[in-house]
Amino acid sequence: MQQVWPLPAAELDDAGLEELYTYPADRDHWLAVNFVSSLDGGIEVEGRSAGLSTPADRRVFALAHDLADVVLLGAGTAVAEDYPGLRPDATTAARRARHGLAPVAPLALVTSGSSLPADATSIVDVRVPSIVVTSAAGAVEREAWEDAGAQVIVAGDEDVDLADAIAQLAARGLRRIDCEGGPGIVGTLLARDLVDEIRLSYAPFAVAGQAARMARSAGALSPPARFDVGSLLVDDGTLLVRWLRQRWDGG
Repeated sequence: MQQVWPLPAAELDDAGLEELYTYPADRDHWLAVNFVSSLDGGIEVEGRSAGLSTPADRRVFALAHDLADVVLLGAGTAVAEDYPGLRPDATTAARRARHGLAPVAPLALVTSGSSLPADATSIVDVRVPSIVVTSAAGAVEREAWEDAGAQVIVAGDEDVDLADAIAQLAARGLRRIDCEGGPGIVGTLLARDLVDEIRLSYAPFAVAGQAARMARSAGALSPPARFDVGSLLVDDGTLLVRWLRQRWDGG
């Protein structure tokens, strides 16, 4: 894999790639969004992201949760992808140990209540308890989730308050946050200016059609949120870009 930016350009081995994708150590929390996109902006083939993923994308996607304290995703995405809990292999286990991380990162599943059944794979097929993030209104399902082995965070009254949820995760020591979608969650995070980094892989495919975009919200951001290029890699036709949120106050 070749690093194109920052200069000088260089070939990256596994250690160099790991260093590039390590979460900052000097922040109270850091939220990185991870997506693979087609050349024309689609994030799915037949409703799933797997049809776009390339070997290069899978390498950096693995690093995202290998180096995270927690993986945040919407319940709809978790159910649609039949997403199980993480199961580190020997390489991941060694990597997490080097960085002082817990052996397994839990899933944090954002739901209004009805979108997450208690027998969802993301709750029952896990090595460590998943964390259900919901609002007070959505917490009517709390007993069923807890009976299935999950922990529950209540943030917000009617709708989930993601800023409060992130603060509660950080208070538990889960400050390196890997967000893996879906578009509704990412749209809300962007609207609340809670995204510190976007890790976007551009796969060498065009899909056309009505494929979903990375972010969806009720209205467009005004003004648009500005991101700067943190790094740019290329590998066998796949472009892998880390975009860092530009905040004028330096925060």
